[in-house]
Amino acid sequence: MEWVLADALLSQSRDPRVLLGALCCEEASAERVETLRFLLQRLEDEEARGGGGGAGALPEAAREVAAGYLVPLLRGLRGRPAGGADTGPAARQRRRVMRAAGAALHSCARLAGGPHLAAALAEEALRDLLAAGSAPGLEGAVEAAVEVLAAVGPCLRPREDAPLLERVARAALALALGGDEAGPAEGAAALVAGRLLPALGRCGGAALRAVWGGLVAPGSPEGPGRVEPKLLVLSALAEKLLPEPGAERATAARDAGPDARRCWRFWRTVQAGLTRAEDALTRKRARYLLQRAVEVSAELGADCACAPQEGTGPSLFWWSEKKKDELLKFWENYILIMETLEGNQIHVIKPVLPKLNNLFEYAVSEENGCWLFHPSWHLCIYKRMFESENKILTKEGVTHFLELYETRVLPFSAEFSEFIIGPLMDALSESSLYSRSPGQLIGSGSPLGLKLQKFLVTYISLLPEEIKSSFLLKFIQKMTSRHWCAIPILFLCKALANIPRCKALGIEGLLALRDVLQCTMITHQILLRGAAQCYLLQAAMNLVDVEKVSLSDVSSLVMSVRQEESFGRGTSLWTELCDWLRVNESCFRRPSTCSSIGLHETSSLNAYVKNLVQEYIKSPAWEGGENCCMPDWLEAKLVAMMVLLAIDVEGMKSQYSEKRRTQNVLRIFLDPLLDALVKFGTNAYMPLLKTDRCLQLLLKLLHTCLLKGSSTQDVAPTDEVCTLLENFVMSTTESISEFILRRLTMKELSSVSDLDRCHLYLMVLTELINLHLKVGWKRGNPIWRVISPLKNASIRHLQEMDRGQEPTLGRQIQRVVSMAALATVCEAIDQKPELQLDSQDAGATERFLSSLQLNQTLQKPHTEEDGSFFEESSSSQGWGKIVAQYIHDQWVCLSFLLKKYHTLIPASEDEILEPILPAVQMPVRTLQSALEALTILPSDQVLPVFHCMKILVPKLLTSSESLCIVSFDMAWKIIASLSNTQLIFWSNLKAFVQFVFDPKVLTIAAKIKGQAYFKIKEIMYRIIEMSTIKTGVFNILISYCCKSWIVSASNVSLSTAKNYSELVYEACIFGTVFRRDQRLIQDVQTFIENLGHECAANMVIENTKREDHYVRICAVKFLCLLDGSNMSHKLFMEDLAIKLLEKDELVSRSRARHYVNSQQHRVKNRIWQTLLVLLPRFDQNFLNRIIDKIFQAGFISNQASIKYFIEWIIILILHKFPQFLPKFWDCFSYGEENLKTSICTFLSALSHLDIITENIPEKKLILKQALIIVLHWCFNHNFSIRLYALVALKKIWSMCKTLHIEELDALTSIIESSLNQVENTHGAGNAKKNWQRIQEHFFFATFHPLKDYCLETIFYILPRLSGLVEDEWIAIGKFTRFTDIPLDAGFQWYLSPTQLCELKPGDWSQQDIGSNSGEADNESEWSDVQKKIIPWRNSVPDLDLELVFQDRAAKLGKSLSRLIVVASLIDKPTNLGEECLGPRELGLRLAAVTPACPVQGCAGPVRCSGPRRSWSATFSASETSSFSTSAFQPNSGFLWWR
Repeated sequence: MEWVLADALLSQSRDPRVLLGALCCEEASAERVETLRFLLQRLEDEEARGGGGGAGALPEAAREVAAGYLVPLLRGLRGRPAGGADTGPAARQRRRVMRAAGAALHSCARLAGGPHLAAALAEEALRDLLAAGSAPGLEGAVEAAVEVLAAVGPCLRPREDAPLLERVARAALALALGGDEAGPAEGAAALVAGRLLPALGRCGGAALRAVWGGLVAPGSPEGPGRVEPKLLVLSALAEKLLPEPGAERATAARDAGPDARRCWRFWRTVQAGLTRAEDALTRKRARYLLQRAVEVSAELGADCACAPQEGTGPSLFWWSEKKKDELLKFWENYILIMETLEGNQIHVIKPVLPKLNNLFEYAVSEENGCWLFHPSWHLCIYKRMFESENKILTKEGVTHFLELYETRVLPFSAEFSEFIIGPLMDALSESSLYSRSPGQLIGSGSPLGLKLQKFLVTYISLLPEEIKSSFLLKFIQKMTSRHWCAIPILFLCKALANIPRCKALGIEGLLALRDVLQCTMITHQILLRGAAQCYLLQAAMNLVDVEKVSLSDVSSLVMSVRQEESFGRGTSLWTELCDWLRVNESCFRRPSTCSSIGLHETSSLNAYVKNLVQEYIKSPAWEGGENCCMPDWLEAKLVAMMVLLAIDVEGMKSQYSEKRRTQNVLRIFLDPLLDALVKFGTNAYMPLLKTDRCLQLLLKLLHTCLLKGSSTQDVAPTDEVCTLLENFVMSTTESISEFILRRLTMKELSSVSDLDRCHLYLMVLTELINLHLKVGWKRGNPIWRVISPLKNASIRHLQEMDRGQEPTLGRQIQRVVSMAALATVCEAIDQKPELQLDSQDAGATERFLSSLQLNQTLQKPHTEEDGSFFEESSSSQGWGKIVAQYIHDQWVCLSFLLKKYHTLIPASEDEILEPILPAVQMPVRTLQSALEALTILPSDQVLPVFHCMKILVPKLLTSSESLCIVSFDMAWKIIASLSNTQLIFWSNLKAFVQFVFDPKVLTIAAKIKGQAYFKIKEIMYRIIEMSTIKTGVFNILISYCCKSWIVSASNVSLSTAKNYSELVYEACIFGTVFRRDQRLIQDVQTFIENLGHECAANMVIENTKREDHYVRICAVKFLCLLDGSNMSHKLFMEDLAIKLLEKDELVSRSRARHYVNSQQHRVKNRIWQTLLVLLPRFDQNFLNRIIDKIFQAGFISNQASIKYFIEWIIILILHKFPQFLPKFWDCFSYGEENLKTSICTFLSALSHLDIITENIPEKKLILKQALIIVLHWCFNHNFSIRLYALVALKKIWSMCKTLHIEELDALTSIIESSLNQVENTHGAGNAKKNWQRIQEHFFFATFHPLKDYCLETIFYILPRLSGLVEDEWIAIGKFTRFTDIPLDAGFQWYLSPTQLCELKPGDWSQQDIGSNSGEADNESEWSDVQKKIIPWRNSVPDLDLELVFQDRAAKLGKSLSRLIVVASLIDKPTNLGEECLGPRELGLRLAAVTPACPVQGCAGPVRCSGPRRSWSATFSASETSSFSTSAFQPNSGFLWWR
């Protein structure tokens, strides 16, 4: 049509100038410009054939059209829409005009009769291109310039115009490579790459060389952002940068232009593009280039090689005609894997992964033990998998990589080492990868963690010795270079700890390990952090070259390990470190320079520690006078730790007969300290910093010496060290106590920095008091002589300050010191009554304490006395912190007073006219002051206020209820605001619970039933609500209440608890469904706890028992202690049982369908577990009230675990109270439609008729009734019901034969022949298999309702055997470990005496399917989950069904396949993946569907996102009864293809 139009125009006039002028005279439109293009192209063809007319006229006309019309037109078009979205109709029209104008311009350049026009237009367009560049708003100018250059570029002469072509190529390349960011530059780059560069490539020669030179130039920009534009350019020029195929042109192709296959930069760019996880188009371009290069190499047939950048190792790409088949196989598999990874669906990708193993087989030469293919290609696959947004694919990739060395030995490659430290470790930082595999028990450990451990051990062992050190150093440094979650860092540390001993790390390695300890783990969970520290210290002992590090370096690392989390004395880790020091103490490096603490080290550990103590005790050269700050505790901690390590090492070297040596060595170590301490009381001029350092070291020695574990074998020597240390300290007590008394009472503490010293002195005093009480208290000992003067002096100072003296800094500091000392004395006397002083002194003290002005703040001192005050106060967080401590100490003293004189507290203040102890005898005023204190004090200082409120509120709850309610509210607000403050939250919560839920408070509130009662209930539910977010909160509440009720119930009754039975009720059903990340953390914590003594963190960190399980454990153990004969206990349990049954009904009504392990399923499961625990304490009268509800629960469709509990309860009730048998028979009398989902429950209970009738002397009538009922159900059309009925029939008939019931002789032949027929069913179909499985099921074969009645069966065995999620299994060990509630007298019923605990979960599971599908296979597969493609697993089709399929297949002329494809139609669309194969590709020729589920299908592989067409032959399941009764379950919502 185009040629017809051109010929028609030419027929009108043979003068091209007239025609061209006519087309160019009016306004440009797309049709007019395209017509111009057609005409010019026709003229160009005629000119080429030599038939053109107007010899000189045509070139002149072409030049006029180009310069006068087309170029201005293109420039005019560029100014129209610029920037923003350019996708509307106007934009499309503009681009159409521009493309036509460009093509016309190309024809003009060819018709112009010479190269001058092309060169002139190119120069002008190049200037426009350089001027516009990637500037915003000038996209149109760039587009116009590109069109001009693309049109005239091919008309330039390769040699004469080579400089111009080079300049154009460089400018185009620069613009194309500048498009690494979104926006105008990106559009310009795409335009240049898509239009201009291919045109220049056709020019060949200089232009192509210029582009290629710019791409591979050494100085060209590198980095991830440059990959996309480079691949864009390379893809556009692929045809020119890779040799053209064809044998006859192979040589010419190699000589004519560049060969990208031989350039390593080209291949690195391709590899980078293959792994660009965020850009699918870039990956596609990279795959195209790789595939194109392979195809070209195969067609050329010439050898080719590209050496890597480093110059050593295998080529990045090579080709050999001799190995063409192997190479093609390798690259075909490689490209297939990369293309498959684009699908991002694991069930599509997983079948292809074995080909990755084949790639390694191709890539490694077994003869030479070297790489044939560069390993970076394999690493591209792994990196692509690691960076996938599908975490399952990431885990598969990581797992596959870690398994590489399990079956093969790969040659060493530096790329592999860099990949491990880079992408692999980045992938390993994802916590979700460490989850358990399906079927693994909780706490069994992470499979990926174990694979990582094996991989690292194997890989390190294969590394060359010269590489091993640098690799491990980089590996550890990587652990400090990014944010790591707790779980990944734990398993990395564990892997490092398992590397065999080697001398790999020096001082840099120790520093890197210290950085991990101090920085990476700082915010991790405490148990995970403690375990990681253990492994990291073990790794240091295994990997450090002791000859390259000094003892100072080692001690610095050990100091970074937190003793309170992982490194307690007496743990296995402490013993391991001592043994390591003993073995290597003579090998450590001896530095020529002084260490950081200023001493020359020797090779002996003892000498090092001795010098360490001497240098520490020396008065520092930087002594700062009386107002200097107290030294940091870090140095004291280091010295104490090294002293105890050295003495324990000495104990290892000494025999038991040489205990005297241990004592002598310890004495040598501590001599400088003891000499200084003895002089404290007599040397008033001892430097202040020296006294500080001595007391700090003394405290750290006493704290560090305490044993944290019992795993060590030599307990006696360890205890001996503690005893020796305590004896040494006891000898200095008098001197220390006199020094402390002088410092605290003689106004020597006068600056803000002295408050830290005050705290130090009081801590030392407390330790000395504890020490003397431990060895035996004597009235005349030095501590006794200090307590009374300290108390009296403190009171005297406080009284002096109240006389209106000038509030100078020194006086105010002394006031704070005196109050702190008095609070310490009060706490000591309160905790240790042995310190109680004489009564005459006590009276004056208590009158003073009672008259304290509570919450009195300290006035800020005047500034003129001490100009440095503000500087000091700002460094210690200001005067407010000092005042808060002062008020806190006031309430400590008042708490002591209220505890001592709680009996004097009146119920109202009207009873006391002239109080002797105002704070005690005026409780309303004191409680109001407490509320005021809560508004003043920071959260970490409110504990003593809570303690006072705990004493006051029970006294005032009746007379001042509103004030008490305000107290509850204010205290709760403080607790609620602390939910994220770990350090103080738990202690405050415990004090709050003891205050609000005090037994006296609960009793009084329940008695008056006022607002306080409902406020307590409200707070109770708030605590339960908080516990769903913060694990462990409810534990504290339920534990405290149950313990207090046990004490009260043993003395009086449980009537108070009945008013708060909701608390126990909520505890019995408590438990949240945690998020996946929370479950993972709990799982890893359980794994660590299961390690026991093997992990020192378990010995050091106290197990707080904050798991949700312990809430239920506490409630159950409390219920186990109740006595059914006690009326108050009985009423409490009955009230609880009714609440539980009502909750069960509510949950059953809330949703018609409960999925396995849903929250509703778990709650119902806990309800029936609790009812089972309570059942033995119920009498017949109460069971009369609830029996109907229990039977009604059996009619409801429940999960298997719940059905077992209901059946068990029914059996136990009927066993104990056969009077309920008529009600039980009535349950079989409902209409069949109402029973089809529940009759199996009652048939299961009936199968244990021997247990039910055990205590009934006359069993004949019951057996006859049971036989009549069960025979009826044996003829039911539902296969499941028939199975259960047959099981019950077999048991009942066995009892009948044993009792020889004559009335039933007539039925003997019928029943026995029926049972024999079932037993001897021929074949291996579902009927026989299911009959065997149900008989072997634990509930019928092993379970004994009476002998198995124990907590272990209820809470662990039955949930495990019934398929309940592991989160709901409560091991019996947790019951015994929970000691807050004591064991009851019947502890033996905690454990199962039968073999039930040894069974494993079977295939059979009770199901309430209720369908009429005949012999349906009730497998666990039929659960409410999606199915994809599965093999025919446990369910083997009947022979009849096989015949049906074979017959139908023969009729259809189809082959028979055993593959089953299942598509889920349950409440949601199928999930077969984005890309999947249709039935024909899978060999499927027949589909079966239920009539209720019409479907459509497809024949070939398509995207699942659209509708499917052209299915294989399909028939309805109702067409054949065999199909509907065996292999297919119509109501389950599944589609099967065969």
